[in-house]
Amino acid sequence: MNVTDSLADLQGLLTAPGIGATPCATAAGVESCLALPAAHWGLLAELAADAGLRHAGLWADALDDERLRVQALFAAADGYLLAQTEVTGAPPELASHTPLFPGVDRLERHAQDLLGVRFLGHPRGTVRWTRHQAWPETVHPLRPDFPLAGDHPGRTPADGDYPIVRLQGNGVCEVPVGPVHAGVIAPGHFRFQVMGEDVLRLEERLGYVHKGIEKHAVGRDAAGLVRLAARVAADSTVAHAWAACQALERACDTEVPARALHLRALLAERERVANHLGDIGGICNDVGFGFGQSQCALLRERWQRDNASHFGHRLLMDTLVPGGVARDLDPAAPERLIQAHGELRRVLRRLFDILDDHPPLNDRLLTTGILGRETARRLGCTGYVAKASGLDHDLRHHVPYAPYDRLRLETAVVEHEGDVAARMRVRMREIHASLGLIEQLLAALPEGAIAAPLTPRPEASGLGLVEGWRGESVALVRLDATGRVARYFPRDPSWFNWPALEHLILGNIVPDFPVCNKSVNGSYSGVDL
Repeated sequence: MNVTDSLADLQGLLTAPGIGATPCATAAGVESCLALPAAHWGLLAELAADAGLRHAGLWADALDDERLRVQALFAAADGYLLAQTEVTGAPPELASHTPLFPGVDRLERHAQDLLGVRFLGHPRGTVRWTRHQAWPETVHPLRPDFPLAGDHPGRTPADGDYPIVRLQGNGVCEVPVGPVHAGVIAPGHFRFQVMGEDVLRLEERLGYVHKGIEKHAVGRDAAGLVRLAARVAADSTVAHAWAACQALERACDTEVPARALHLRALLAERERVANHLGDIGGICNDVGFGFGQSQCALLRERWQRDNASHFGHRLLMDTLVPGGVARDLDPAAPERLIQAHGELRRVLRRLFDILDDHPPLNDRLLTTGILGRETARRLGCTGYVAKASGLDHDLRHHVPYAPYDRLRLETAVVEHEGDVAARMRVRMREIHASLGLIEQLLAALPEGAIAAPLTPRPEASGLGLVEGWRGESVALVRLDATGRVARYFPRDPSWFNWPALEHLILGNIVPDFPVCNKSVNGSYSGVDL
């Protein structure tokens, strides 16, 4: 089946007699929304897989004490399909999508831990993911009757009996890494099964800093939700805040001023540049190339100081608000920023030439941590991880939202080798592309207001879709009868990119793990909701 036509074809199959899917209007901002009976949830996955669609997320929502709504987002070349169903029972049960879309493994287990929906046929459906012993198996914190402060006094028991899959055989050893690491990074546990130094299997265990983001969102107003979204992952504060704003604005039918949209894109591209610089330096550092790390750190520091000077925060925290942005640019700022971009371009040309053709660096990066195109597609990877493996999906290009729909966009940055070097080259090319977009945005910055009032609409829902620096960032927002938040789910790209690390490390040696890990750079906080 042609992927370009797959969305329309899939809708036709799902609405055919015998399946009973019906159009629904529960989430503004998506091309198509279908409700179908719970009995056909597994068939939905089969048809979507046959059509070549990418699974872009799954979450559950407690409508009341009895009913759960489960939603799944699918991406095609021609748009998005949001499918949903409702389940009841003790426990509520649905067919798992994981056998056909392995990237949703942890999303389904997350929904099971927090809301109690059981996914039948899941290969590890009995293994907790988010719970970490912090609450009993029969308790589900996103149910309406669970208090925000929790009800488990004292210290949480150690999660020492998590069932890591172990390989058997003479000479097979285990190497545990984390959850506490030597660097200033978030906690995550990595269990290697090795023969000598060769990695035979890797299993990740994340979720050590569960923050209760989804529970904290309930009852907030629009401004409070966006402030919370900005803190889902500090290095993606613009991406998550923009996705949440977009969801709210679509739900409330709010038109954002053109100047505010340009400023949002400017902030998003600045976030992209800063993080790509940090990652390129980190990759160099993990193979002992201190020159590359120090140069990137210096450039990133200057860039973030400009963020603080022009936008009020080094990481651009709280620069977005519902309906627009919190702060306008000084009239003299565009000229100063363009001058700074010109200087950065000149430095980057020399620096990237060195990084691209430095034999000791190439020796460590080329053919290390290869993620094949088919594996990346099957896992549902997005962003630079997918692009380095030959998958070119980028919302700014393929499903453009304002103001990207009015900008001159280059072809999506793609490499095909799938190794650490390719993931670094994608970052280098995206920096140059972002600088070009920023200059367009500054040159054509419209006059006018920087925000519009947002009037909450009771019982409305919206879906936000933004191309963050890590890839496709999604936000689902549902408002209650008073116009306050009843459900918020931020789907960070890392939900789909983290599993890629378990695949690309295979056949490499343990000392290559740090650079492989950095080349993926999944967000711990983005999935530790």
